[in-house]
Amino acid sequence: MKQIEILISPTGQSRIETRGFVGSECRQASEFLEQALGRRTSEQLTSEFYQTVSHSQPLQEGS
Repeated sequence: MKQIEILISPTGQSRIETRGFVGSECRQASEFLEQALGRRTSEQLTSEFYQTVSHSQPLQEGS
């Protein structure tokens, strides 16, 4: 399940956390929020960012 969570501290500092996205699709999904909230000051990438999307195709044997 894909989720985007926005956390706002008592001081007004905001943080966006994404879950369930593979590779850089998390950046694409949260881009509109980053633009609305202002300048990015830091970024911490998770292991999901380094995963690749695999598209498997069934093997077919010749007859």
